[in-house]
Amino acid sequence: MGKRIAIIGAGAVGGHVGGHMAANGEDIVFIDGWPEHVDAMNRDGLHLTGVTAAEEITVPVKALHMSDVQSLSKGRPIDIAFICVKSYDTQWATHLIKPYLAPDGFVASLQNCMNEEFIAAIVGWGKVVGCIAAKISVELRGPAHVNRNVPLHGNAHTVFRAGEVHGEDTPRIREVARLCAYTDSAMVTDNLWGQRWSKLCLNASGNGVSASSGLGAADIANDPHLRLVKIKLAAESIRVGRAAGFTLEKMAGIAGDVYEAAADGDAAARKIIDDAMIAAGQKGNPDARPSMGQDMAKGRRTEIDYMNGLVVAKGQENGIETPTNEGLIAAVKKVERGAAVADAGLLAGL
Repeated sequence: MGKRIAIIGAGAVGGHVGGHMAANGEDIVFIDGWPEHVDAMNRDGLHLTGVTAAEEITVPVKALHMSDVQSLSKGRPIDIAFICVKSYDTQWATHLIKPYLAPDGFVASLQNCMNEEFIAAIVGWGKVVGCIAAKISVELRGPAHVNRNVPLHGNAHTVFRAGEVHGEDTPRIREVARLCAYTDSAMVTDNLWGQRWSKLCLNASGNGVSASSGLGAADIANDPHLRLVKIKLAAESIRVGRAAGFTLEKMAGIAGDVYEAAADGDAAARKIIDDAMIAAGQKGNPDARPSMGQDMAKGRRTEIDYMNGLVVAKGQENGIETPTNEGLIAAVKKVERGAAVADAGLLAGL
């Protein structure tokens, strides 16, 4: 009998990844807090779309509103619980699923930022693994409809990187990678923390820029000043990560040294990154926004405190200044609380 899997947070990432698992015969239950979304999934199935017509599928699924989670006690316990909610919802989501875990069940953080520590405080470090989804570019279009804005299997990099917190290669982490491979390329990493921080560097350089400017990825890529802001954000995050002791990976195929050199005025390094950003902006859906840009457009709370806020906090711990990240946080929060309308002008001074 296969594993029983719960997806807590059936939004863009959870819906997309869990939908492909369900389409391949895995025993999946989705748990979400949006009643219309849950009702539509149960009634109509989960509709997955993408850049090409060949990527479009509708999958029959089982979904529970979080108020009905107690019904899980009537079936087999959960072997793997994928936490796919926003970072600020990590703790309650973990508490929600903890009573239904099998004795050897565990929780996988399939989220942005670095939330394994929050999960471990609730279920213990022995029941936590992490999984990074790199540049998956998905969005929840409406009830029971998740769209992917880049071609399926169209990335040059490995999309999913699953890792144990201690870095060992274990049967359960290989199982996480296998499940994610239904969606796109997947691997086991022995460098979860370095991968996490490397992804954070990319997220911290792009998400808040979209959220505060109101622009999508293509428009940001075509704006020279916003490209420079992204470079400065990434360089600060890279410096902080190194000072904190993380072994960093390349970011979008570019080494951290190149970002640092570009931020310091090296014209050749700047051209390498500019060319890469412009090329990336021309791929996929031109209106696509990163997750924080989507959240801001929908009037939702952002993950800025768990993303750029973490960079600033770790910078303070390690004596690294992060003025660009601090300025971005201020701009995002200004828009978030309704004191300003999202506009690229908010980032003019960065």
